[in-house]
Amino acid sequence: MAKKEKAGVDKLVKKVNKEFEKTSTQIEKLINDAFKQFDALQSQVQEPIRKLLDEVEKLREREMKRFNEELDRRLNEFHELQHHLLERVGLASKEVKQTTAKVADKTQETAAKATPPAAKTAANKAAKTAKTTTKKATTKPAAKKPAAKASATSKASASKAPAAKKAAAPKKAAAAKTATASKPKAVNENDLTKVKGIGPATAKKMQAKGITSIKQIADPSAEEKEKMKEFSTMRGYDTWSAEAKKLLS
Repeated sequence: MAKKEKAGVDKLVKKVNKEFEKTSTQIEKLINDAFKQFDALQSQVQEPIRKLLDEVEKLREREMKRFNEELDRRLNEFHELQHHLLERVGLASKEVKQTTAKVADKTQETAAKATPPAAKTAANKAAKTAKTTTKKATTKPAAKKPAAKASATSKASASKAPAAKKAAAPKKAAAAKTATASKPKAVNENDLTKVKGIGPATAKKMQAKGITSIKQIADPSAEEKEKMKEFSTMRGYDTWSAEAKKLLS
């Protein structure tokens, strides 16, 4: 009986071990399948995320490039506007100086015109005083009368001489100013900013392209025209050639 029971226990243990081995192998298969599915799912998720990150990076680079270009364009426009304002302020100050100079010349001319009558009145007064003195000095010899007349005429001539000098001085000054104003100022052909519409930043870019003188803008060659087309988007580009010709004329 003991042997039979022992054999039955051994068989039961073997069956349990077999069942355990089967279940363990099945569990291992399930775990391996789960890991495989997880890896596949992770790869499926990673690829769209990687693509999305690449697209975000490209978009960021494109937006940064566009932002930098827009910033450069706005800075160029600001520099050109600043240059135009400085030119206008300079022209306004020159006009104010010219008007003040004209007013000063007119005042000098009016003063010069007003001085001769004063000199005449002074001469008349001197003549009257000379006559009264001659009348009072009737008791004195007649030889002194010509001397009094001579002194009166000398005083009148002396008073007229400064008035004539004062009248001639403003005329000379006005003639000198008109002579200097009529002379044309020499234009620095290498200064591209003299052309209306070209600022310092644009001038640097044009010089880098090989356009270094106003003459090249006024009368460009075929190659220079192609170089200048790169600046066709700038404000006032169509008038650059005419403005350069005005400066050189």
